[in-house]
Amino acid sequence: MKKYDFDTYIDRIGTDCEKYEDTKAVFGTDKIIPLWIADMDFATADFIVEAMERRMKHPIFGYTFRPQCYFDAIRGWVKRHSGWEVETPWIAFSPGVVAGVTFGMLSCTKEGDGVVIQPPVYHPFGNTIRNNHRTVLNNPLIQAPESGEYRIDFDDLDKKLAQAKAFILCNPHNPTGRVFTREELLRMGELCRKHNVTILSDEIHCDFIYAPHEHIHIASLNEDLANRTITLIAPSKSFNVAGFSTAVAIIPSPELRAAYQTEMDKLHIENGNIFGSVALKTAFEQGDEWMRQLLEYLQGNVDFVYDFMTAHIPSVHCYKPESTFLMWLDFRSWGMNQQELNRFLVEEAGLGLGDGSVYGVEGIGFQRLNIGTPRSVLRRALNQLLEAAKKHGWA
Repeated sequence: MKKYDFDTYIDRIGTDCEKYEDTKAVFGTDKIIPLWIADMDFATADFIVEAMERRMKHPIFGYTFRPQCYFDAIRGWVKRHSGWEVETPWIAFSPGVVAGVTFGMLSCTKEGDGVVIQPPVYHPFGNTIRNNHRTVLNNPLIQAPESGEYRIDFDDLDKKLAQAKAFILCNPHNPTGRVFTREELLRMGELCRKHNVTILSDEIHCDFIYAPHEHIHIASLNEDLANRTITLIAPSKSFNVAGFSTAVAIIPSPELRAAYQTEMDKLHIENGNIFGSVALKTAFEQGDEWMRQLLEYLQGNVDFVYDFMTAHIPSVHCYKPESTFLMWLDFRSWGMNQQELNRFLVEEAGLGLGDGSVYGVEGIGFQRLNIGTPRSVLRRALNQLLEAAKKHGWA
């Protein structure tokens, strides 16, 4: 069995890499360790690269279609990793998960309609709701007093869904790392049934599940949920191929699927690109062992960060994620406003993290840390944070 290498640092400068080469525009300097945008610093799996090279050897890159083996690869991956039996006609294309969420929203709402989100949450959701002249309805997650674990405020969700036509579910949840339980999903689903709300389920991080947690596709739970849900998945996070802009919408309802396709057709973007299809098919056919080893390495990174922060900087509350390669850090005890916190991290600690305030007011005082990088990079980053914190008596 091949042992994959996640320890070797790969220099990404010179590849138009947003994470490394856009830091001056984002942080005002390139003298930082960038741990912000959610892609990983690991080499894309060799079998994907080899499949791309084989296709590159044919010198014509004309129009293509998606053969049955493309759909079989998706169905097989979902079946092996979650037990959900997806049928081929349910599968539609999207150039990205957020694009798929947007097409789904346009297919089931009109201007002015309410769309529920659960902040602190991935900020493009709110942006696409507002940009398409819909109304953002916030159902903030609430934190348990002692553990700080994020939970759903079901009473508030009931009230918000009563005003909504769509609900953007983020499961696993970005940035908190929650994986919602079967009971939570069923309860959310029942409220959506009660208020006849369509669910747009972003499940892009569903392959990153840490034991003992379990990811469940909400659409797999019962027929009603299947028929009111558009599920979005992609290989982009799992296999570090976000640059191929290829995602999957799973839509069991023929009516909802037709409405989704109508929105796609308006922009004439159904074709996608050759290499995105090659990457997706190859990843989902051959990627099981690579994904297993990646998860094992990421679990080690989670433990490393958590143990380091707990031992050396306990004033920063560090949440162990149930999923994702992102960790949610609570700096509120330091007493700084968000601008001061961002400045400290960049100018004194030399770190570029994800500003928590972009995920909603609930993220003020927080930062999102990308752990999808060699452990040596994390070790250097945390040591820089520790030395900077010591100067203020915070560690």
